[in-house]
Amino acid sequence: MFESIVPAEMDPVKPVPGDPGAGLVRAAIVELADMDQDVSEGVRIDRITALEELKSAAAAAQARETEAFVASRKETRAAAGVAAEKRGRGLAKEIGLARKDSPNRGGKHLGMATTLIREMPHTYKALAEGRLNEWRATILVRETACLSVEDRARIDEELCSDPKTLRGCGDKRIGALAKQAALRLDPLSVVRRAAKAETERHVSCRPAPDTMAQVSCLLPVVQGVAVLAALVKEADRLKAQGDERGRGQLMADILVERVTGQPAENPAKIEVQLVMTDRTLFQGDSEPAHLAGYGIVPATSSAPATPTKRPAPTTGTAASARTTSTPGTAAQITRRPAVR
Repeated sequence: MFESIVPAEMDPVKPVPGDPGAGLVRAAIVELADMDQDVSEGVRIDRITALEELKSAAAAAQARETEAFVASRKETRAAAGVAAEKRGRGLAKEIGLARKDSPNRGGKHLGMATTLIREMPHTYKALAEGRLNEWRATILVRETACLSVEDRARIDEELCSDPKTLRGCGDKRIGALAKQAALRLDPLSVVRRAAKAETERHVSCRPAPDTMAQVSCLLPVVQGVAVLAALVKEADRLKAQGDERGRGQLMADILVERVTGQPAENPAKIEVQLVMTDRTLFQGDSEPAHLAGYGIVPATSSAPATPTKRPAPTTGTAASARTTSTPGTAAQITRRPAVR
């Protein structure tokens, strides 16, 4: 009674082997791996340039195939009687799977392809000819996203129709040219976009190599510059007083101290949850632990949080530990400051 009938046209498309085009690409991959290595430095530089152009051309070809796939799928679903609002369902996931990427990234690839093919043909051509790499094409798409199709097409022609226009330009210069053109054509849309961006300010934390973390804060430009200036000013003051830490180290430590309210070398007064196996907890096993909000950490990094290897509390703080475990499963360690 409550079963949902999904048409076959809604099922993911399976790759079909034997296509001459795909075979040509895979043959080229094999050839690239077998290139003669007994060549001069000048030849190597030329190869690097050619390979960069090939990467751009491959990105353009992916965009073309992506747009054609999406159009074909929607036509097929329309012919099968699928409602218009459901014809694009699952396509981002399929694109992500084909590109060995996540559905979220697949959606971005899909949007990029649609924009290049339908709205920015000159940017697409520059990408296909190897004059523009994929990231710089992404910059142009991003900086013109708030404009109408007509204004976007004008900027596309202005910046990418003539190969000389962007020759020698870096990422920042290309972004600045696109932004200037957008402000000239439709300043109100750029202002509205900036106002919307301010509502999306946030702080995030993601793992970095070697048990480090990358804490990012997306802020309006005035506030962001003010934060950096304050950190630089205080770091320079401490450096002038003879502090041996590097400027970057000082800025990082100052940020931690001002956010947590206590010295950077002392653990912050927060609850930290570690999940590890009982073997790591009680037997000193090397199996990594999981730190909530961060990810995998080495057993040696998590060992101080265990009851048997906890260091002496620093001045003004104390830690208690709680463990829950069943044989053969993970144990959860919760560090929290003791109430004084």
